[in-house]
Amino acid sequence: MPEVTVEPTPAAARAAADQLVELVLSTVDPTLAVPATPPWSITDVFGHVAMEPARYRDLARGHGTWPTRAADLPEFNAEQVATLPTRDLRSLATILHAGLEDFLATITELGPGAHMMFDGDQRIRVDRALGTLIGEFLVHGYDIARTLGRRWPIEREYVPMVLTGMHQIMPGWLDPARASGHTATYHVRLRRGPMQIYAFRNGALTIGESGRPDVRITADPATWLLLVYGRGSAARAALTGKVVASGRRPWLAPGLAKRFLPP
Repeated sequence: MPEVTVEPTPAAARAAADQLVELVLSTVDPTLAVPATPPWSITDVFGHVAMEPARYRDLARGHGTWPTRAADLPEFNAEQVATLPTRDLRSLATILHAGLEDFLATITELGPGAHMMFDGDQRIRVDRALGTLIGEFLVHGYDIARTLGRRWPIEREYVPMVLTGMHQIMPGWLDPARASGHTATYHVRLRRGPMQIYAFRNGALTIGESGRPDVRITADPATWLLLVYGRGSAARAALTGKVVASGRRPWLAPGLAKRFLPP
């Protein structure tokens, strides 16, 4: 079965942004360190996310900056956090919401054929970049929620939207040391959702290409999203039944996400 592309929607982006803002504004101590993104505090993480919608808008309009190599993204983000225009959480929330609405308006104005440059010096579709932005809201929200000991529900229908955005950049996000020479085809079925196909040929990645699978993976959507972003444990996901692997080479499943640089 071919990969099914689920287009990201403005409603999903707004809902994920609102969920993040509500969590952050309820924080008593925003100076707490976030273990998933050392050495950032909650304010740092939220500041980074708050600035991203406006950056996406600028990139869509042919302006702004991006790291030309995926490996340079941590340094790029650190500079972004160091130069935040404010560290007040409510002001950052206003920046996030305004930037998101501007980006959504830009998507509508430019239409589905528009492209922009993006991290890793890759050219991607503007409308599908919204999926990557939703991923920023959801995953960094998860990071902050864990720091606070809070629950963080991830709606299953949002996960394929995030993957639609991620698929545009994943071929350029491979870790050369871990992907070099690798050849295998992975069929990843999200429970009650679409299937994604990842085909590695001697270290190069093609997404959506049909072919006989070496590994079949069935995954809880939220769990799979977090694994793709380098959160959580593949072993724990397998032991709890949230990710199940089968096929000719099931032992390859835990290493799939590790073949990429951290997004």
